[in-house]
Amino acid sequence: MSSEKIILGIDPGTTIMGFGLIKIVNKNMELIQIGELILKKYDDHYMKLKVIFERTIQIIEEYHPDEIAIEAPFFGKNVQSMLKLGRAQGVAMAAGLSREIPITEYSPKKIKMAITGNGNASKEQVAKMLQNLLKLKTLPKNLDATDGLAAAVCHFYNSGNISTDKNYTGWDAFVKQNGKRVNG
Repeated sequence: MSSEKIILGIDPGTTIMGFGLIKIVNKNMELIQIGELILKKYDDHYMKLKVIFERTIQIIEEYHPDEIAIEAPFFGKNVQSMLKLGRAQGVAMAAGLSREIPITEYSPKKIKMAITGNGNASKEQVAKMLQNLLKLKTLPKNLDATDGLAAAVCHFYNSGNISTDKNYTGWDAFVKQNGKRVNG
């Protein structure tokens, strides 16, 4: 009996949102799509969030992923940048949760470790490894797309393992795990 599933990986961002979709058939991984959403042309931050939400819904409706893997924001020194990145991640997650798709969040280090074996690998090293793994002819100009793909591949490698960072199966699970972050 063959088991099949589609995983959508997202690298949220307010300048570029990268994404990748892989199909798993009998524990074999194949590339479906890799892409990026360019948000530089929008001056208004709220418009960017609307576009992220709408495009994520479009991707979900086109490819019907069974699971979503998303890169968690890393902790930087610029609080405003972190806030904007967190919002971008939140609207992408909301799009998936609105369609009741399970979401798993991975730290950038965990994703890099899963792909390259080195949690401090560069974006270029991750992209090259994915190019070899999935036999990509060329790499995209912006490596945000391969970062989104890396989240999906990381999720595939971690399937069945409980060592994932955070898991949400719907709004109820999100609220239960984030009670202090949700105003009731």
